[in-house]
Amino acid sequence: MAPPDFLVVGHLVQDKVARGYRLGGTAAYASLTAHRLGLRTAILTRVAADLDLSSLPPDIEIHRLPSPRTTVFENIYSGGHRTQYVWARAEPIAAADVSPELAAARIVLLGPVVAEVAEEVARCFPKSLVAVSAQGWLRTFGPDGRVGQLSPQRWQPTLLLRHTRALFVSEEDLPPAETEETLARWAAQVPLLFFTLGYRGSRLWEAGRWQQVPAFPAREVDPTGAGDVFAAAFLARYRETDDVTQASLFAAVAAAASVEAVGTAGIPSRTEVEERLRRQREAAAS
Repeated sequence: MAPPDFLVVGHLVQDKVARGYRLGGTAAYASLTAHRLGLRTAILTRVAADLDLSSLPPDIEIHRLPSPRTTVFENIYSGGHRTQYVWARAEPIAAADVSPELAAARIVLLGPVVAEVAEEVARCFPKSLVAVSAQGWLRTFGPDGRVGQLSPQRWQPTLLLRHTRALFVSEEDLPPAETEETLARWAAQVPLLFFTLGYRGSRLWEAGRWQQVPAFPAREVDPTGAGDVFAAAFLARYRETDDVTQASLFAAVAAAASVEAVGTAGIPSRTEVEERLRRQREAAAS
C-alpha cells in the first residue's frame, strides 16, 4: 500500500458532551481536515477495542494500536475560557509503533493530547514534512482530573524540534509571564512557529521575524479543534505551494469555518475554503 499524504500521530479522544460522547482530539480534527482537503489521510493512535470509529470516513486509514482504555476529555466553556478535565488516558505511542509505510508519509503532524507521543517518534520520518502541535506536551493533570498548564521551562523538546519543520502552540498553552521568552527560545529551534490567538488570528515566526496572520470573520458556535484545523490546513497547503503566506491565509479561513458548527461538522472542504477566500478578497477590493 502506498504511504499516506497526511499522517496524524496521537490519541483519538472521546469528548464528553451533554448528550454522551463524540470523537475528538487532534487526531480527529486534523485528519478530517486533511481528508476534506482531498489528501490520502491516516491516523496512528491508541484506543480501546470498543471505541466506535464509524463517524470517521472509511477511507481514512486508522492504524489502531491496542489500549485497555480510550482517552476521555471534557471541555467546559464559560466567558470565552475553557476548563478541561481528563477522565481516562490511553497508553503511549512509541517510535517502534511506526511502520515503514507510515514512515514514508509526505506530511506528519504529531498531535498528542496527554503527552502520549514519545519525542523519538519525530526521528521516524526523515523525508517527511514534520510538524508538532505542542498543546498535549504542555498539560498537567490534577487528582480531580482537571487539566492545567505545564511551565514550558519543564518541557525541553530539543530532540523533537530538531526534526520539526513547523511548531503550533496556542496562547491557552503558555503562562502569560513565560510566553515571550518561550516563543523566542522555540523560534531559535524551528523554521516556522505559529502562536495562535483564537479570534485575533495568529503570530508567525518565519525567516527571522514575526508577522501577523489575520483572523477571518466567523459566527462562533464551537471553538473546539480550531487550532488543529488551522495546523492541518496550513501543512496541506504549504506542501502544495511552498508559500508560507498563502498557506497561512488558507489555514485561517479553514479554522474560521470550523468554529461555525458543533464538533467536526464545521470542518470545510477545499471548495468551501477557496470560496471564502474569494469572497474575502472581493470584499477587501470593494
